[in-house]
Amino acid sequence: MDVIKTVSAMRTARARLKEPVGFVPTMGFLHEGHLSLMRRARAENASVVASIFVNPTQFGPSEDLERYPRDLKRDLALLTDEGVDVVFAPETAEMYPDSFATWVTVGKIAERLEGAARPGHFRGVATVCVKLFGIIRPAYAYFGQKDAQQALVIRRVTADLNLNIKIVTLPIVRAPDGLALSSRNAYLNAEERRAATILSRALHLTKEKWSAGERRAEALRRSVSNLIKTEPLAQIDYVSIADNETLAELDMLDAPALVSLAVYFGKTRLIDNLVLG
Repeated sequence: MDVIKTVSAMRTARARLKEPVGFVPTMGFLHEGHLSLMRRARAENASVVASIFVNPTQFGPSEDLERYPRDLKRDLALLTDEGVDVVFAPETAEMYPDSFATWVTVGKIAERLEGAARPGHFRGVATVCVKLFGIIRPAYAYFGQKDAQQALVIRRVTADLNLNIKIVTLPIVRAPDGLALSSRNAYLNAEERRAATILSRALHLTKEKWSAGERRAEALRRSVSNLIKTEPLAQIDYVSIADNETLAELDMLDAPALVSLAVYFGKTRLIDNLVLG
């Protein structure tokens, strides 16, 4: 497995890769969710490239850029075991030199939910993904459903900019107790980790009510919020039930809907979601 730090070296390595190329962008500190993307990419492509880059432009001024968990040595060992061909792991200055001045902004789909809670977040996500797509030129790019809005934003970007890349979104990987795997789970202490299982339980409750015939979005939002509020360590940022394509909030569920949550446990903000219909 080649580990590459510069754009020029990555382009040289890319020219030698067999087609098609599958690409998995990550910020590192890999877990089983990431590895499921690597395996799917390995199964569907002649070559697999992964990136490890903690992208500073998607973090807000008061967010966790400096303390975001990092363990490059461990990550590279895991990627070697998964048969990844090339890892692109640039430094910040390689991706954003002093002269950098171009940004990718997306419309309303990026202004809602995470976009509203974290201003500028999706400008950073869209920009770095377009840069990585241009450097690596994959046929397929793999994302996890846990970051559902991110996957929708990147689909919008690739469609609007006519990028010849198929975006593949794979299901959330969960711990045995239901908590969605996330690099930020490492921040949780034992009590917060226990409390965080309320997220998957709240989503399960929503699915049960929907399966029983409830289609009023506000009733479902209220039941989710009420359950989460029974956990003293949980502080709700948002509970959303929105159209699964536009992310516009719904009144009635007469089309596929994305149920998404953002909740704080101490200083750690976790997200989770499921699709109904």
